[in-house]
Amino acid sequence: MAKQVAMTETRRPTINWMDVLWLVFLAGLALLPPVKEPHKQLILLAFGILQLGEGSLIAQVPRRGPAYIVLLKIALATLLVDHTGELGINSSYYPIYYLPVVTAAEYFGPWATLLWTSLASAAYCSYLYQALQIYEITAESYGLLAIRILFFFLAATVINRFVVENRRTTKRYQELAETLAETNLRLEQAQAEARRSERLAALGQLSAGLAHEIRNPLGVIKGSAEMLTQKLDESNPLATELAGYILAETNRLSALVTRFLDFARPLHADLMPLDITAVLDRALNDVAQFWKGAPVQVEKDYKASLPLVPLDESLCEQAFVNIVQNAYDAMSETGGRLRVQARRSRASGRDGGNLDGVEVRIDDTGPGIPPELQEQIFNPFVTTKKSGVGLGLSIVSKIIDGHHGTIKIETPGHPAAGANEGPGAHFVIFFPAASGKIAIGESAHLVIS
Repeated sequence: MAKQVAMTETRRPTINWMDVLWLVFLAGLALLPPVKEPHKQLILLAFGILQLGEGSLIAQVPRRGPAYIVLLKIALATLLVDHTGELGINSSYYPIYYLPVVTAAEYFGPWATLLWTSLASAAYCSYLYQALQIYEITAESYGLLAIRILFFFLAATVINRFVVENRRTTKRYQELAETLAETNLRLEQAQAEARRSERLAALGQLSAGLAHEIRNPLGVIKGSAEMLTQKLDESNPLATELAGYILAETNRLSALVTRFLDFARPLHADLMPLDITAVLDRALNDVAQFWKGAPVQVEKDYKASLPLVPLDESLCEQAFVNIVQNAYDAMSETGGRLRVQARRSRASGRDGGNLDGVEVRIDDTGPGIPPELQEQIFNPFVTTKKSGVGLGLSIVSKIIDGHHGTIKIETPGHPAAGANEGPGAHFVIFFPAASGKIAIGESAHLVIS
């Protein structure tokens, strides 16, 4: 009943055109005989004030307000009938009881409406005892009284049914609107992912072509620099030093070309059920060995009984290494804390259903990612480093997508991102647990392009 009251009171304004019609109706009753009955005018005035203040009363007392309104209307109707008829029961103003009956039908459910209608009918029939003390009531009069009471219930039932059906229709429309909004959002996301995939595919093909074209002359330059170093030996120190520079820069360009090829070429993932915490530990150890001595404090929080996740061990380790490497690089000078968490979680699948899996959080206390780059940080060639190329996180995103997972960045101040002080970078990665959609041990073709 409380739910029905809450649903109705939110739709009723304080004053509407129906209230104005009620006031016109009450004013017409005031002008009809008996005109010189002052109690009648006062009771009708009270009805008008109650009707105008109905919305405010329910807003202040949403749970009990409707009950108070119906009780007051029954009381006022009983007083009006008492002052407009010789014995009350024969008053021509008995239809005033339709007011509390209609109000109850509007605010309450079917059973509560019948109870309130019974109370209003009982109030009207209360004058029957007084009439029996003076007159003898005929069977015809009892029949007339029964007809009036039945019409009270008929009006209450019809109006309540209309109100209930209206509520159901409104609820269906609201649910439909929410479903359409969610569908539109998913459609927009799918369109954005499709456009991004098309751009990345074209960019991958271009990168692969350029990388192959650059690698051949780089090999010639590197070989020539090595031969030049061997021939010069110590006879020309300046030329030897310059040849060393050529060799070093050639090696750096060769490593860059390799990263381009890693981004462009298809990767084949061999998915096996693995403990994701073991892969995380290896990635953390690899990066810690590389940054040995860096002022970074590592904290691990792995929940117990995590489900196995279908993973390609080497690819996932590469994705974790890229993220952790960025965190160490961001905190290498000022120091900080790296927190890695793993726990059970549920996420929305691409088909709209919910998936069980493991959520991995990697938080650091570095300078973080500028807000204007957070939407683009997983695109290729987007980086916050002065010397970075911007392919690391793009490769991470492709690896996670290939495992049917998701990766996102939480902004500072997010409730779940409060584990670390400072802005920092907060990566949240979700891996679905093994399901029928991905056969364990089956090779999945991941196209990183």
